Amino acid sequence: MSVPIRVLLVDDQALVRAGFRIILESEPGIVVVGEAVDGAAAIRQAGALRPDVVCMDVQMPGMDGLTATRAIVADPTSRAAVLVLTTFDREDYLFAALQHGASGFLLKNASPESLVEAVQVLARGDALLSPEITRRVIARFAGAFSNSSLAAAPDVALAQGAHRPEPKAVGMLTDREREVFELIALGLANAEIAARLYLGEATVKTHVSKVLQKLDLRDRIQAVVYAYEHGIVVPGAAQRQSTNPH
Repeated sequence: MSVPIRVLLVDDQALVRAGFRIILESEPGIVVVGEAVDGAAAIRQAGALRPDVVCMDVQMPGMDGLTATRAIVADPTSRAAVLVLTTFDREDYLFAALQHGASGFLLKNASPESLVEAVQVLARGDALLSPEITRRVIARFAGAFSNSSLAAAPDVALAQGAHRPEPKAVGMLTDREREVFELIALGLANAEIAARLYLGEATVKTHVSKVLQKLDLRDRIQAVVYAYEHGIVVPGAAQRQSTNPH
């Protein structure tokens, strides 16, 4: 029998926590090990309970969820991945969550199935980074391209990216690791990369770990930003990927 995924729920509204608990514990293999009503309590509970995934609200009395996320992720003894849950689809929340170390971002009006899947994805070590979120990250953080150039001249941006010198660290990647790196940058999860490259998911996970290690990156989200900043993958690629997956 596999070890259950341990989840900590953080939200100042008891009704929200109760609803999330019912949804998650209806799924075999997931157990809610604790609840917290604010960021400070979340940090204490994460340290004591050692969850695999923390479902974190953003706006709470006292310490907010983003500050708590940074502290939990920075704890060297913590293995928890943080899934930020919010009512509002606001880009400032999205980018702040990613900058503070969150591994995923989900709206509270998402389906129960989406919540369960998000927890499972993060517990596997993946980031919940859809192609849409990837595009928004690119537009915000890929400093080599202005928003106006992306909208007005994507082909020019493509040409500029193709001729930029690559960092030496990228040259340390094997051909297979390079393929995996490029697919990470398009927002694909390990299972999707495995299907695309006809590899086992465990093999893909190994490649991902090696890519992050060789490039000195913390997680997949940093890998996305790195890839676009250095022209490894160019703006527009994520959208083409989502509309033409084959």
